[in-house]
Amino acid sequence: MNLRPVGSEAAFDLADLHDKAFDRPWTALEFDDLLKSPGAFAILGEAGEPAEAKGFILCRAIAGEAEILTIAVDPVARRRGWGAALVEVAAGIAREAKAEAMFLEVAADNSAAIALYQATGFLKVGLRKGYYPHPDGAKDALVMRRALNT
Repeated sequence: MNLRPVGSEAAFDLADLHDKAFDRPWTALEFDDLLKSPGAFAILGEAGEPAEAKGFILCRAIAGEAEILTIAVDPVARRRGWGAALVEVAAGIAREAKAEAMFLEVAADNSAAIALYQATGFLKVGLRKGYYPHPDGAKDALVMRRALNT
């Protein structure tokens, strides 16, 4: 498992992984724009020879807070520790950036992601009604928080 920081040069790789993991994937242009914004950082996870992307996390740390913007793990690599490893590395980077807490939103019906976040120290702190658009009607999001510098 190789985890390394990446910038906008990896926008196409991130978009490709996001497409494998989500019904409504983000584009390479969206990743490029986000990675160029203040406080943004991404970690790419790779394995094998030649290196093959398995997952990534995109975050922002600014003004004493951090946020997980998105995390994606290739469906064929899930349940092998990639998600937890990405969250822990991102939390360490956010801590170094002097963030006191890390936040995220997750679909309230995404039990696998919620379990990952709880296992990595996140607690539910709020609910955003109708946060995620969906063909069957908007879905609620849980807001979760993890203390970093305590």
